[in-house]
Amino acid sequence: MFGTIRNVEGEKIDYTFHQGEAGKKVVVVIGHGVTGNKDRPFVVALAEALSTDGIPALRMSFSGNGDSEGRFEDSTISKEVEDLGCVIDALDGWNILYVGHSMGGAVGVLRASTDTRIVRLVSLAGMVHTKAFAQREFSDVMPDTGCMWDEPTCPLSQAFIDDTETIGTVLPCALSIQVPWLLVHGTADDVVPLQDSLDIYEQANDPKQLLQIEGADHVFSEHTPEMVKIIHEWVREQIKSV
Repeated sequence: MFGTIRNVEGEKIDYTFHQGEAGKKVVVVIGHGVTGNKDRPFVVALAEALSTDGIPALRMSFSGNGDSEGRFEDSTISKEVEDLGCVIDALDGWNILYVGHSMGGAVGVLRASTDTRIVRLVSLAGMVHTKAFAQREFSDVMPDTGCMWDEPTCPLSQAFIDDTETIGTVLPCALSIQVPWLLVHGTADDVVPLQDSLDIYEQANDPKQLLQIEGADHVFSEHTPEMVKIIHEWVREQIKSV
């Protein structure tokens, strides 16, 4: 529908657009986490639920991930913030409701803190303390030699480590976000701890809401329907006032 979308490096961003009701000018853009892509089952489930209810949704793979162009080794939070900006550029005239999972959550906070085209924000198991995440998960991996979680298709780059350290935490960005914000996090998340959401929720401006899903892991393996229901109902209510 929107043709080819490219980032500032000219790399094609792979996306899938789910149609909604004609005339609706709000689109839910869904961004994935580190080592993920737009075809993760819970991402697809969320987009399909929204579309079925008449709410347009676009799920994207950041450059270097999934079927998007670019090298995975070049994937950093900062680059993905630029990728998201290029997707929003392509959605000219639409109001953007962004849902970011994990590292995609950090991307959303950084983008929404400076880009007023994002009119609503959802952080789904959102990464907040980026430096701490990299140290916790990859301190035993040699950058530019080893891989993230022993995934051969996901090499750990020094660029990624440097970017997480430079950002440090997205916590200060919360003060610059002036739009309604929903945070959803599982209590059994062992990749991005619940504390990340608790910390940024405390700093966030109203209106804000934090919902915890008891027993849910980082990708909501056994709790996808509950997660989808929470976001779907919040989005449906929010778009009435956009």
